[in-house]
Amino acid sequence: MLEKSRNLNVDCVAYDLEDSVTVSEKAKARTNIRRFLDQPRANGVNENAVRINSIDSGLALDDLTAVLQARNLDTIVIPKADSASDIHFVTDVTRHALPMRQQMDSLENSHVHPVRLLALIESAKALSDLPAICRASPYMSGLIFGAEDFALDLSLTRTPAMTEMSYARSAISTACRAFNLPSTIDLVCTAYKGSDAQEKLEEECLGGKGMGFNGKQCIHPSQVEVTQKAFSPSQTEIDWAVRVVIATEKADRHGRGAWTLDGQMIDKPVVGKAKSIVSRAQACNISIEASVETWRHQEPE
Repeated sequence: MLEKSRNLNVDCVAYDLEDSVTVSEKAKARTNIRRFLDQPRANGVNENAVRINSIDSGLALDDLTAVLQARNLDTIVIPKADSASDIHFVTDVTRHALPMRQQMDSLENSHVHPVRLLALIESAKALSDLPAICRASPYMSGLIFGAEDFALDLSLTRTPAMTEMSYARSAISTACRAFNLPSTIDLVCTAYKGSDAQEKLEEECLGGKGMGFNGKQCIHPSQVEVTQKAFSPSQTEIDWAVRVVIATEKADRHGRGAWTLDGQMIDKPVVGKAKSIVSRAQACNISIEASVETWRHQEPE
């Protein structure tokens, strides 16, 4: 299973030491993951993460002691991060294990980044303490919504429309934006077999994107393509964004702070959204050159 992950083309692969590993296999799993992450990086995987066991399990320290030795570890995923103290614990252990690496961002021209932290939000307690969790460590990189454990904690009845999750999802995406955390990762779509599952996955992705999430957890390789397409800007979005950016440059030259495009007012927040779409397209390796050429004569209306 570990070797198969090297063939993926994804932003991040999270190797699990928590729920998918029985207690009797924990030590073996730690060793396997550490050795695996000592190998050269896979070309298609941008980030290697490890989900450790929860802090209150008593297993997290052993997990961290093992995996922080791995040469190509990028991120620690902290499950059941109920409070800032959980983040403090991982931060302290990481700094102790990797004192030089964890200060690399402060070193000029450094190409090595500190080990980052992603917190799984899986309980009412965590949701109520989001501000403290978000600012608990300089290594915080984002939040992940753990919907199944959250539903268990609140005794929620799951529905296809997922309205019971709306408040939690909105709170998580808002907190990430408020504290400038780059990764806002939505819940897992547990269905992955058949065309109906793919349609449900796409619907969830687009819904999450509309709520401010910029990524989604996948539990099977068959979910990757749909997820990446949904969270990447569409050609329609790119064309609109390019038109706005081009016309804005011309409007600025004429001192026009607000103008219209296709009958809709364009002002500073809209321009910011357009520039964000262009940046996201470039981050997704989507060329915008054709759109720029097509719309280079766009004028502010």
